[in-house]
Amino acid sequence: MSLRARVRQAPREPGVYLMRDSSGRVIYVGKANLLRVRLASYFRPGARHGPKVAALVASAAAVEWHVVRSETEALLLEGRLIKRWRPRWNVLLRDDKQFLQIRVDLDDPLPRFRLVRARTSESARYFGPFPHAPQVRKTLREMRKRFGIAQGDAEPERLPDGRWRLYADARAEIQAHPNEVTEEAYRERVDAACAFLEGRVRDWTAELEAGMAEAAAARDYERAAECRDLLSAIRATTEKARRFVREDPLPRPDGGPALAALAGALGLAEPPSILECFDISHISGTLAVASLVRFRDGQPDRQGYRRFRIRSFEGNDDFRAMREVVGRRYSRLAREGKPGPDLVVIDGGAGQVQAALAAFADVGLTPPPLIGLAKEEETVVLPGGGEVRLPRHHEGLRLLQRLRDEAHRFANDFNAELRSRKLRESLLDEVPGLGPSRKAALLERFGSIQALRKASVDQLAATPGVGAALAARVAGTLARRA
Repeated sequence: MSLRARVRQAPREPGVYLMRDSSGRVIYVGKANLLRVRLASYFRPGARHGPKVAALVASAAAVEWHVVRSETEALLLEGRLIKRWRPRWNVLLRDDKQFLQIRVDLDDPLPRFRLVRARTSESARYFGPFPHAPQVRKTLREMRKRFGIAQGDAEPERLPDGRWRLYADARAEIQAHPNEVTEEAYRERVDAACAFLEGRVRDWTAELEAGMAEAAAARDYERAAECRDLLSAIRATTEKARRFVREDPLPRPDGGPALAALAGALGLAEPPSILECFDISHISGTLAVASLVRFRDGQPDRQGYRRFRIRSFEGNDDFRAMREVVGRRYSRLAREGKPGPDLVVIDGGAGQVQAALAAFADVGLTPPPLIGLAKEEETVVLPGGGEVRLPRHHEGLRLLQRLRDEAHRFANDFNAELRSRKLRESLLDEVPGLGPSRKAALLERFGSIQALRKASVDQLAATPGVGAALAARVAGTLARRA
């Protein structure tokens, strides 16, 4: 089928498209409001293109596309695919610029909310990416006022009584919220703000819609326009894009070449089909967790992902944590009679590799091929202490990096989830007679400690399983700890 015939099959819908050359390499990624119209413009008979587009069209041998639902999805998917494939014709978008994200520094006594473009902290929680920079900046400014949170430019001052002063001039920053606050009370503000970023926006958007209608009825058009603009910014920021913004939905080349290159570099008898990678995550030695991600034929096999809580100790010891989770993983596979991977990858250097090997010895198993990937120089660490330095463009190294980065993301997400859960539940643990199921029911219904504080005793008692007496104890405990 000719390219002209192929593009006539494209839908008249928004989406992202790729062009490949005769070898199957992606040479261009673009987005369009109407895929068929945009693609047809490249291959129209007699079309007059500039030198760049003319060369692109001459190099194209295949076209493919993916339909999206919104501009947000198109922007996110286009950016992700450009960074993944590094097409030669996307010259203007090859500077590694990333979309904005909101980072919350959970390891700080007073977590602050700041805008960043890269994920650099293991102990922080990230929201995004957000392709609409002006809208997310506006939303974060309004969040500071609504939830009383500190942004990255704040310089909190610790007071003699142990509380914190967030801003020198609170009137311009957090307005109605107390500017002097305990760490515990501030954490509740953080929980509420994080819940909003997770998509719990109904109350705020309802207020803005009502305010906009009221202002319009009173002919206060300036106020109505302010509500409208903020409503638009909030919706753009919290819009839920489909999962494919994290997972490439388009056909990927066979992972065979990368696996073959990896086998050659490591001296394996054959390309490894199943790879498993471990990573450890903690916050200053607390809430230590581990992740296991599994790749099959060079692609993520998410049904094989696993998460671990560190059970044998508390504290900061990555080697001991690695030894524990590797032993738990493969002793279980042995008990269940399931095959292990063809290659185990450890996020770390020689110490982590030796800890993993010791885990196999602990449970009386012979380890499969096992390596480490040391972050700073991206060095492959061998079990005997040797190292292999692969060129940055080596396909096998790129596969290892993708595997390691996915394990890192999965571990950090689990750690952030546990941290958020612990912060939300700590006060409710003090309520006499409130067990896990009714605690979960309250959090499910109200969403945050802040919302529970605002609820009346009757509203609390309306929660299934929570009667009037228990509701009164919940309200009393939260009032005393305000």
